[in-house]
This record gives sequence, structure tokens and C-alpha cells, in this order.
Amino acid sequence: MAKRRLRTGPTAALPAKPSQSELLRIVRLADPDARADGDDVVAVDVRVHAPVEAEPELVGGELEKVWACRVTAEGPMPFDFFDRHLAEGIAFRLGGLAVCRGEVTDPADRGEADRGGPAVILPVRPAADELLPLLDGEVVEQEEEFVYTVDGVRVLVVPEKGRPPAVQELLPFATELTAIELRGDDPAQLGALALRLADALNGLVVDRWRFRVDAAEDVLPPA
Repeated sequence: MAKRRLRTGPTAALPAKPSQSELLRIVRLADPDARADGDDVVAVDVRVHAPVEAEPELVGGELEKVWACRVTAEGPMPFDFFDRHLAEGIAFRLGGLAVCRGEVTDPADRGEADRGGPAVILPVRPAADELLPLLDGEVVEQEEEFVYTVDGVRVLVVPEKGRPPAVQELLPFATELTAIELRGDDPAQLGALALRLADALNGLVVDRWRFRVDAAEDVLPPA
């Protein structure tokens, strides 16, 4: 695959070559209907190309060995940057880096301005008196309507933009989805809170790239 295309991306640059079964398992967290197609994996209208060995210069020498999985649209441009989110989510789970438009980023790096956490996707917007008892913190402060702070975590109840494939099972019961977005410094704390809220409100937890989360440790980078 041409080096220029890998740099343009979106591309997941990985330190080790993943098997197709492992790649398919991860992609199915973002789209349960993802399937193998030859050596590639196809999700919605996006193709994750089989990994190819690339030069370390692709990621500025940040990795000693690089296996690159390029993500391309099968038709029109993917909705809500699904291709870029897919590349970043794959890189996060496999300890790699993401390349898009020549820029190399580490999805596991949570800088001062980037403290986004998981979200709970719900088919019905919860009322304040339904949500507040579930936050279970020493002090719950209401900043404005449907924006709360509890034990250092910001909780925002907002309309969910688009329809992430990972939560398709909720859609037969809802025309518009709601997201409880969590923001904070401790990913493990955010993951545990998200799972608790999802269990109580019959929702599903997704990470910042809209991959499904089933355990608190799923929001942590690999050891």
C-alpha cells in the first residue's frame, strides 16, 4: 500500500501484527455486524485493510516496528467520522498510534484539554429525579439543567448525535437517543460509573470512539 495513503489515513499503526480474528473482534465492538471480507474487515460502509508492515518513519520513529491498518470508505464519506474513530479505537486497544492527514496521535494520551470519557447511551432521556440518586456521590452540584458535578466528575445529559452502530439494539425502541457523557481525570472511575448508570437505566456504554464497553477496564489502555 502506498506510503502516502498510509500517512493520509485514517490508519491504525500498531506495534505487532494482529490476526484477522482479533481485528474482527475489536471492530465488532464498534459495529456488531462487521464481517471478514478476504483478508480485510468491513464495518458499515468502511473497510479496515489487512495489516501491512510499514517503516517506523510513518509514526516519527515512535514505534520500533509498525503494522499499518488503513481504514477507507466503501462509498460516500462515513457519517460522524466513523472511519477516523475506527482507526483510533483500534490503535487504542492494540497499544498503537493513529495517523490521519499526516498527523500522528496517541489515543491513550489524555491531555489537559482532552478528558473525554465513556458515555451511556439511552433510548429515553432520564428525568433529573431519576438520575440524581444514581450518581451516588458525597456532593452533587448542578451547574445548569442536566449538567452535574459529582466527586470531580462532570455528568452531561445531551442528545446523542447520529446513530452509532454499536448501539443499534436500542434503536427499535427509540427514534432519538440520549447520551450521558462523563468527563474526569480517572478513566477507571468513569468506566465504573458509566456501567452502573447503564445497568440502572437500561442503556449501553460506549467509549469516546463509540466502541461498546462491557467492563470498566475496557476504557483503559492496554498494559
